[in-house]
This record gives sequence, structure tokens and C-alpha cells, in this order.
Amino acid sequence: MAKLCPICAKPLDLKNSGAGESAPFCSRRCADVDLHRWLSESYAIPVVEHEDEDGDNPALASPPSPGRKADPALH
Repeated sequence: MAKLCPICAKPLDLKNSGAGESAPFCSRRCADVDLHRWLSESYAIPVVEHEDEDGDNPALASPPSPGRKADPALH
């Protein structure tokens, strides 16, 4: 089974085409297209936020300011 370029889906011929220089892409152009997509943040790695062990979301909780008592209604 032939490998395909992830940008243009052309079959890769790594033996004869010289594409080994820009692998896993078929050409330098496709490699540059992929780089541009990363740099312009078109690609993103999904983030999953997990709740804390006690069920609180730590991103939403903030410690009380110095000199202020914590509000007991929030706990």
C-alpha cells in the first residue's frame, strides 16, 4: 500500500522522486503548506479539562485575597 501525502493525497514514491527530502510530504510546497497551517494555528491539539478530586473545577476556584476571610457560602 502506497503512502499518501497528508496535504494533497498524492501517492509518495520515496525511491525515485527525491521526496525523501521533504518526507512525509510529496514536495517542499506541501511541507510549507503544513508548516503554515501550524504557524497560523489552523491545527490545534484538543484540551480536556478534568475536575478536581472533590468535584471542584480548579480553574474556577481562586484563593481568598490576603487579609480577607473566605466566604463560607462558597465552600
